[in-house]
Amino acid sequence: RWVLSLECKGSRNFMSALRRALEVDFRDKDKHKSQGLYLLTTGIPDQETHTISAYVAEACRGFDLQLHVCLFSVTEGTDSSGIIPARYASPTETASAFKEIVQAASGRFHWFGEAGIFESDDITSIISEIEKAKNYSQKCAFLVESLKQRS
Repeated sequence: RWVLSLECKGSRNFMSALRRALEVDFRDKDKHKSQGLYLLTTGIPDQETHTISAYVAEACRGFDLQLHVCLFSVTEGTDSSGIIPARYASPTETASAFKEIVQAASGRFHWFGEAGIFESDDITSIISEIEKAKNYSQKCAFLVESLKQRS
């Protein structure tokens, strides 16, 4: 219920928020086996991707912390706030930038919008597992069939 009372606010100053999360909120990070940081966003950060990727790679080194990104692409023309971001990128460019950042942090990337899921590392992994199971099943069926023919 408390989520429903939250209001969207802030900026796209990703580095400031990330530093706050890692240097203040994760003070006891060495005491935990695994941690995840989730970024829910609709646009590209103000800072350059390579700068963020380098910081994330350094910050996550030495302990098990992954940065996961959930990018929600809003249909163009639906921004009622009238706020123009300091840095603009197309949805595809934005997704590409966040994929690079997520890779530096050994995290997962999810991109969705009003039309559904555009890309998701989790769904890609599930589909890969299903394909492996299907291939294994076909090999087993072939093996069973060849054994039947020998009998």
